[in-house]
Amino acid sequence: MQRFIVLLMLMASCAPRYRGPITDHFNGKKFSNPNAPERSASVWEWLLHRDKGAWPKQPNAFVGPRPAARVEGDSLVVTFVNHSTFLLQTNGLNILTDPVWSDFVGPTRWLSVKRKRPPGLRFDELPPIDVVLLSHLHYDHLDLPTIRRLVKAFNPLFVTPLGVSYLPKKAGARVARELDWNDTLRVNDQLTLTCTQARHFSNRGMGDRDRTLWVGYLLHTSFGTTYFCGDSGYGPHFKDIATRYGPIELALLPIGSYRPQWFMAPVHVSPEGAVQALLDLNAEHAVGIHFGTFQQGDDGLTEPADDLKKALDARFVPASRFIVPQEGRAMTFGK
Repeated sequence: MQRFIVLLMLMASCAPRYRGPITDHFNGKKFSNPNAPERSASVWEWLLHRDKGAWPKQPNAFVGPRPAARVEGDSLVVTFVNHSTFLLQTNGLNILTDPVWSDFVGPTRWLSVKRKRPPGLRFDELPPIDVVLLSHLHYDHLDLPTIRRLVKAFNPLFVTPLGVSYLPKKAGARVARELDWNDTLRVNDQLTLTCTQARHFSNRGMGDRDRTLWVGYLLHTSFGTTYFCGDSGYGPHFKDIATRYGPIELALLPIGSYRPQWFMAPVHVSPEGAVQALLDLNAEHAVGIHFGTFQQGDDGLTEPADDLKKALDARFVPASRFIVPQEGRAMTFGK
């Protein structure tokens, strides 16, 4: 009976089918990654042969102080909260990416991943949030309990890819028009967004694979252009983004959930791939994301940072150009 109930819940969690014009990455029913390699093995093969790295307990994990209410001027203050959640502050705007403050992420408590480190900022100490960027609908990037809290506390504007807006709308959120790759949205005089291609996939339950789109974002402000990658495998889209929209001042690039690479590479960039992405983007600086919070891939807690250092050394890229952030500690870029 319990299995039957879980199955019903997974079916009920499915995303509704998106309807829109056919493109090079949407066939009328599903989205896809153009000219991208598919996974050569099933998830079951990975689960049967897992080789998890160590994730020791973190009893003294740092939680940062209350951020400034606003950051005026052209500098950008970046605070790593956890996983792919960042607070970006510039031009008097407060922006969150893929916010998650829950202790578990998943469709049910039984089918979820537990947080290994606390958020680097306390939710009740957040400044007024103006804009929330959602890269796709996976549970570790789109957390409905957190969205409900944000709507109640701040009523920010949510920005989503094609097919994803139904979830924040369920929480009563204000939602901008859905964006496709290379769409532009002018939020206000201080912020314009460009939606960018990524290599990933989507599902929320069983039977809704790739019904909704996955994206990254370029944030155009007086600081310059900031790139939030979201989730992505490595591919030529990084060079294309630089060609179309450069120069890029700061790139937020994933470095975790990459082992085993024979399974993860099509959808999660490795630290080595992240360094190549930095070079493809020709970004001034990069900050690592998507690591250290949820044990999803087989990489251990410190492997992303360790492998990133090796990859930077191998390419003669100074460590100061690609920063591994610490939760709760603000970093200032620009003037």
